[in-house]
Amino acid sequence: MIKEFFRKRSINVCIVNTGGCNGCDIELVSLLASRYDIEQYGIYVHNNPREADVLLVSGPVTLPWKNRLKELYEKTPEPKIVVAVGACALSCGIFKEGNVCGPVDKIIPVDATIPGCPPRPSEIIQAILKVAPIALSKREEHLKKIASEN
Repeated sequence: MIKEFFRKRSINVCIVNTGGCNGCDIELVSLLASRYDIEQYGIYVHNNPREADVLLVSGPVTLPWKNRLKELYEKTPEPKIVVAVGACALSCGIFKEGNVCGPVDKIIPVDATIPGCPPRPSEIIQAILKVAPIALSKREEHLKKIASEN
């Protein structure tokens, strides 16, 4: 009951690194520090995709991550929103010649992109806040649909 109350008013994100140099991950983690404090916007980071509204995916999709990323996407509850973070997630960046399957949108559907190598934390926050109303409205529709079926 309490968890449901707060989930209606907040966005929960899960950070997934599918390979790469970790430059984007450093910027993503800096969102939790006091300078950017992403929680002030009602955005919370979870390690569990079953708790997430938004998947933040960084890095090119390497071969070991191809099926795993699909599994994580399937475990994410409806509505599923995916944000590709950084040049590697969008176009494989400097890893095009490596052992990669391709950018994130070749593996799972992507709803928003954040270009840059690495993108600034403020740009990441802007992108999440841009998809937040979409996530919240889709969640409301999904909850109403479930309630009407029962």
